[in-house]
This record gives sequence, structure tokens and C-alpha cells, in this order.
Amino acid sequence: MTIRTRFAPSPTGYLHIGGVRTALFSWAFAKKHKGEFLLRIEDTDLERSTAESVNAIFDGMHWVGLDYDNKDHVVYQTQNFDRYRQVIAQLLEQGHAYHCYCSKEELEAMREKAEKEGTATYDRRWRPEPGKVLPPLPEGREPVVRFKTPLEGHTTWQDLVKGEISIPNEALDDLIIARADGTPTYNFCVVVDDLDMGITHVIRGDDHVNNTPKQINILKAIGTQLPQYGHLPMILNESGAKMSKRRDAVSVVDYDRQGILPAALLNYLARLGWAHGDDEFFSMAQFVAWFDLKDVSPSASRFDHKKLLWINAEHIKITPDEQLAALIKPRLAVRNIHETAKPALADVVALVKERVQDLNQLADECVYFYEKSVPAEADVAKHWDDEAAARMLRFADKLEGLADWNAEAIHDLFQPFCEAEGIKMGKLGMPLRLAVAGTAKTPSVDAVLALIGKEEVLKRIRS
Repeated sequence: MTIRTRFAPSPTGYLHIGGVRTALFSWAFAKKHKGEFLLRIEDTDLERSTAESVNAIFDGMHWVGLDYDNKDHVVYQTQNFDRYRQVIAQLLEQGHAYHCYCSKEELEAMREKAEKEGTATYDRRWRPEPGKVLPPLPEGREPVVRFKTPLEGHTTWQDLVKGEISIPNEALDDLIIARADGTPTYNFCVVVDDLDMGITHVIRGDDHVNNTPKQINILKAIGTQLPQYGHLPMILNESGAKMSKRRDAVSVVDYDRQGILPAALLNYLARLGWAHGDDEFFSMAQFVAWFDLKDVSPSASRFDHKKLLWINAEHIKITPDEQLAALIKPRLAVRNIHETAKPALADVVALVKERVQDLNQLADECVYFYEKSVPAEADVAKHWDDEAAARMLRFADKLEGLADWNAEAIHDLFQPFCEAEGIKMGKLGMPLRLAVAGTAKTPSVDAVLALIGKEEVLKRIRS
């Protein structure tokens, strides 16, 4: 058996961070077992689904690097309506479904009664049973199609994350599988799609636990083998509340804007609800090799932005400099830095990347190599005065006399100059940083000067 998992987002907004974690675990499970990971767009909500949201899903999946195996044949539910109608007709013919003519007012009255009594909402008045007399057909009212849920026993499955779950069938409604206008409903479409796509393992968020017994009963009525189900715990924000669009960065686009690397985000999401010993920092290849659904906790996980930044910093350190330079270029362009050939941006990145936690900070650290920053007033007050200015001009003369321009040659000037001036290195290094970079916080000043270049360094000091 080829193991097949799927990620099935609805295109009614951006790609949610919880959805990415679900996709990641489904992807890893398929890859671990040499199976297939498929993408399905659940776009039957015609009012809320948009082409923009579909593109956001594709862009988000591409950005995080979760490759799905049906790139040329992504499943769209709106393209399967004929197939859904075929299965609904089959269920009606076999007596597993029936037409219901209840009005909105009748359904509302049932709902109020069910809330008081704690029973299933629908009273099954249109459900055909032996010897039962159905109400007269209301004139001019189009019926919905309801599924004939078993009235006795339990629907039970061995959840791959939560263990055995058993729901009494008497607590389940005869759910609507087709609306009065003929359009199929979510729980029905999911069943047919999973069947047709050959999905063997449904890995999704635990907000779908209540949908699973409904879907299992429909699959049993169709007469097919059931997939295995695993429901992942929800992600909470740092306050312990469910993540909110208003309070939290929950779209993958938000994390891109924050300067988070895709590999770091996936690394962090993998640790939300899953663990491999004490390992915190790892590659996706390692994750796939280690991953097992039995190691997923059934409890909700709390998002920790500081931990994400730490993991991001570690990934920045191991990312090739040329790759980082390509990611930084557009961020520098926003800062009006467009020419990064001299010094080579990859060389600059190599010098400063150990100092940052995100790509935006990395871009900030690169700016002064191409354009002197405006010094902070506090740094000027602390490290700059008339004597410092005169001293910088004298040191510029020493720099100008260097035959070789490199960090070692520049460093060799420091001690003799400080001894001649009767000062400690701080009295040279800090004003020099302000004169050349415009900031008191840089890597080794000799390395900074070496990269900026002799002509530019002398120009900045003397101005």
C-alpha cells in the first residue's frame, strides 16, 4: 500500500500558521514512509473563496518549501460537483440518504429544543423508516439531502495522536450532504475526495475531531476501506489563548516580513507538539528521519516567539552567504541601498550574520558598509569630542600610508598609534566606528574597515 496524506486548506484567506504545521506533519509522515503528499483546495464556499487566497496558499507552500506530489493535478472541489452528485444519487438509491423538506423556522425550533434537552438538533421527521408515515410534501419547497446516520452504537476509531475515540451515534445528527440548491456540503465532499484521492492517512487539526465520526459513517455507507485519522493539537499564542488574526502573526507571509527563514519556521513548528529527545535545532531531512505520529503530544502547544528567533539565528548562521545575500538584497533596496557589488554583499553577510536573529536585522547590519549611518546622539555624547575628531584625522594619515589594505595590516596600526597617543584602544576604536560606520556597535573594526575599502574609509573619516 502506498501511503497518501493530504493538506486541504480552504481559500478563504491567507495560509494560516496552524495550517502550515498540519501540512508539515502530513508531509513528513508521507516522506518518512516513501509515500505521497497531496494538495487539495477545498473551495466549495463560493462566497468566501477567492483566487487571491488560492494564490496565497500556493505562494505560502512554495515559500516554506513543502513540496506536494500533485503539482500538475491539484484537486479543486468545485471541479468535482458531478462526482459528488453521482455519489449522493447512489446513497439515495441505496437508502443511506433521504430528502428533507424542513423549513428554516422548523429547524430553528428544533435547534432551541435540542439546546434545552442536550440532544441531536434534527428530530429526523423526514427520515423514512418501516411503518413510519412522513409529513405531506410542502408545495414549492426544494429539499435538502440528509445522510442516514446509524441510530445505535458508537463510531469508534484509533486516533494516531489521541488514542481511541468513541462517539455515540445518538449524539450525531442526520447531517445535510446536499443543500436545497444541490450544492454538496463540506463533510460529504471531504469523504468523496479522500476516497477518490486514495488517502490512507488523514492528519489534520483537532478542531476536526467532531467531523470524523460523520465522515466515517458516510465512508461505511459507501462501502470502502477507512483511512486512519490523526488529529493534531492546536497552537496557542504566548498568552495561552487560541491564536488570533488581530493579535498574532499567523500568516506565513507575516513571518517572511519579520525576516524568518522558511527552514527555521518549519524547524520551530516541528517542535510544537512533537519532540525527538532534547533536539531543538535540526534540518528537515533529520525531521523526516525522526518523525513518528506516536511522538506527537495530544495537548495544545504554546507559541514562543523568542524560541523561534533563537532557532532562526541558528539557521542564519549555517545558511550559505550567497544565499543570504540574495535574501537581503530586496531588504536593502527598501532601505535605499541598491548597489552592493563593492564590497561584495556575501562578504559583508559573512562578517555580520553571527550578530543577528532575523533577516531584517541582518539587512540593518549591512547598511553602513554601503552608506554611513547617522550616529545616535547618545553614542556621540559618549564617544566623540573635539579631541576625538583630531585623533581620527591623525589615524587617517596612518591608514593612508598602508601599502596593503586588509584587516591584519589595519589591526597592526592600532597598538603603536594608541601608545603614541597615550590612550587605550577604546578611545580609538569607538570614535573610529562612529566616524566610519555611524554606529558604535560593529564587528571587529579592522574587519569592517577592510571590507568598506580604503578610499571610502578615508573619505568618511575626513568628512
